[in-house]
Amino acid sequence: MPKPSKQKLIIITGSPCVGKTTVTKELFSSYENSAFFDGDWAWCVHPFSVEDPRLRNGDKTMSFALSTYLRSGFDYVFFSSVVAVNEEIRGAIVKDITAKGYSVLGFTLTCSEDTLLERHKKRGDKNECSFFWLHLTPHPGDFVIETDHKSVRQIAREIKDIIDRQE
Repeated sequence: MPKPSKQKLIIITGSPCVGKTTVTKELFSSYENSAFFDGDWAWCVHPFSVEDPRLRNGDKTMSFALSTYLRSGFDYVFFSSVVAVNEEIRGAIVKDITAKGYSVLGFTLTCSEDTLLERHKKRGDKNECSFFWLHLTPHPGDFVIETDHKSVRQIAREIKDIIDRQE
């Protein structure tokens, strides 16, 4: 695989249980000289509320980790997080990245409510399945990837084709 002309920060977002982490792991492993950061760990708090001002520290953690990966010379940096769908939050995270000269590609994964319920059940999550994140408007400029009736490999391939066409 040829080296990209510019480093790429690949942001993958969507509802909890839509498959962000699983798809990003599959995608990340298909690129040489790549790094993967699951931003949801930076926001792993209980109780969870997007309005909690303390979570701005999680945003800074994400910016720092992504900056570190980009400055380390990885060609592809994959970042998955549920909160990256929010324009204000994503904007703050990207604004605070100190690396220079990279491009950003965003992807929002989506599915039907039935599929989300099925995936939520498979995950064994004891919390109630929420459709809140599923029905948010995708981040402006994101490629929206419908995941119903597709395997992880198919979804990753679809995203990879888009990334590779951006060269």
